[in-house]
Amino acid sequence: VDRFLSLQLSISSGLSVTELDAMKFLCRDRIKKRKLETAQSALELFSSLMEQQVIARDRLGFLKELLQHISRGDLLSLVVQFEEEELDAPDDQPDEHEKPVGVICANVGREWKKLMRELGLSEVTLDRIEAAYRFDLGEELFQALRKWEKLKGKDAKVADLINALRECSLNLVADRVEE
Repeated sequence: VDRFLSLQLSISSGLSVTELDAMKFLCRDRIKKRKLETAQSALELFSSLMEQQVIARDRLGFLKELLQHISRGDLLSLVVQFEEEELDAPDDQPDEHEKPVGVICANVGREWKKLMRELGLSEVTLDRIEAAYRFDLGEELFQALRKWEKLKGKDAKVADLINALRECSLNLVADRVEE
């Protein structure tokens, strides 16, 4: 079970109707009125917040703010605990010096899907990323690279990125990554 979804379920089941209404009120400037009115549970509210990219597994500040405003320190502590556990679990991530993400994001552009195919990401994954970040090319590439890193874990190597860049005829970017 996904830990982030489990966290949302725990928070949702711990909220009263009054607390949910208070959270919905605090989200007025982030979610359209119609969506807020139809949200019958905190899970639906969280789903809307994720669609708007207000909250995510690595973006929990607004969720913590909401819980603080409705005086639910117990649920806030669950979020804090989740964040700490996420920070303690980077063992499956490549080392920082093996993350040339900035160079790639700044230089690849519209060829990002070609690069990600070369790295082995599926069309379904690419389509989902594209749909989620439709109007932000840089974010599409960034999220695709993160997905690749998660998929590969410790096997996500700079050499693989460089080879994929060269296979896509992005030699200038590959040279910059090597620097």
